[in-house]
Amino acid sequence: MAALSRRLGFGLGSAHGWGAFELDMTMKKALLAAACAALMVVGMAGGATAQERVTLGFARLFSNDALGDTRDRWRTGSYFVSRLRAPRWGGSVPGQFGELLEFRLRSEIIAPESLTRKNPADRRYAGVIAAGMATHFALGQAEATLGAELVFTGPQTGVGAFQREIHDLVGLDTPTVLGTQITNGVHPTLRGELGQTFVVSDRLTLRPFVEAQAGVESYVRVGGDLVLGQFGRGGLLVRDTVTGQRVEGVAGADLPGTSLTVGGDVARVLDSVYLPSGGQAELKDTRARLRAGFNWQGEKSEVFYGVTWLGEEYVDQPDSQVVGSLRLRVRF
Repeated sequence: MAALSRRLGFGLGSAHGWGAFELDMTMKKALLAAACAALMVVGMAGGATAQERVTLGFARLFSNDALGDTRDRWRTGSYFVSRLRAPRWGGSVPGQFGELLEFRLRSEIIAPESLTRKNPADRRYAGVIAAGMATHFALGQAEATLGAELVFTGPQTGVGAFQREIHDLVGLDTPTVLGTQITNGVHPTLRGELGQTFVVSDRLTLRPFVEAQAGVESYVRVGGDLVLGQFGRGGLLVRDTVTGQRVEGVAGADLPGTSLTVGGDVARVLDSVYLPSGGQAELKDTRARLRAGFNWQGEKSEVFYGVTWLGEEYVDQPDSQVVGSLRLRVRF
């Protein structure tokens, strides 16, 4: 990882190296911010002149280790909600870039193994709030997603204070590690995904994908997802940032029944604001996830529950973890 950092110009071995790092990081943020702004402008303009956009649907997912291994650590909790808009939905992603837009707001709590006992070898607490926009479009036979977001970190997000208040309210231990959390920052982030869905049978689909991100965390990821059942058929599934679980953003046939989902991926990680170079926990350059989910679709309601195994993210992390994810939808 150190050699890779040096090749990227992020050396920290001297005052000169630190200056180079600061310059490179400033340039990187400026370029990412410009790219994010350009993407949002192009996305907002794309397809808007043809027809007025309407809301096609909403995606949301709550994830917490209280629904998994119950250990309250590391990638301990997250939530996202997305609104998807386009002039119409024809059963598949449109061919025009910028026609179908996803507006997303998400939050996340990243914690050390203990919220009350400081460990100099553990990762630091991080409160995260992010807002962004993405466009989904067809690229030949493949489905592409390209998006940008602004990721806010530190005490300014209020995430740490919120968790402290919740713990006090329900009688859990009061977090005492907030004073050493990742500092305030705004991190422009670009993300792209390219995947292709293969219909193996009436009840089985397979979708391999590749993903790349630059910004608050920079990585390249490859993986796949399998659906046994009708979940997502004729609709649009969108991916959760933390777990990789895919949930319905635009409804398809909505046929009553049950479906099972299975997926996994591995990433080559280049850098992370949450695990800074030279910090108390050293970033691992590979990261893996395995996930499974169960979706029940009724006449007027839907329940999705998933579990995700998250591999170690830093060198001395003593264990992996399991988080659970939940989505409920009720129509009256």
